[in-house]
Amino acid sequence: MSMNVQPQPDRPDPTVIAAQNDAFRKLACLGVPPAQPIQGRMHVTRALMEAGDGFMAEAVKATGEFETFEPENDPEGWHDFGAVEIRGETVFWKIDLYEADSDFRYGAETPDNPATTMRVLTIMLARDW
Repeated sequence: MSMNVQPQPDRPDPTVIAAQNDAFRKLACLGVPPAQPIQGRMHVTRALMEAGDGFMAEAVKATGEFETFEPENDPEGWHDFGAVEIRGETVFWKIDLYEADSDFRYGAETPDNPATTMRVLTIMLARDW
């Protein structure tokens, strides 16, 4: 049996979301201004903050520089998750997309529209997952 995948015009373009997520991550972690305004905030977990000796700064920088997206870690093509190694410790990062005016209660209806989407980047130690 063969299956044909039909394009879904009502679904957002994953390359647009990926570019926006990359731009936001670079803004939040590296201070690189995006080409267009992107709403969002970054959170780091308490364990990451308490790691000491510049560990959190290294984790944030590595998150901003991450570019190793593959089908295994990016199945939707949105560039919304990654894992980095810092001093032998795995650090996860994840970007969640919310409706901008929903107080983080509802997922983004149009995740490719930066005017109505609020991004939340969370960075944490993998062992705390």
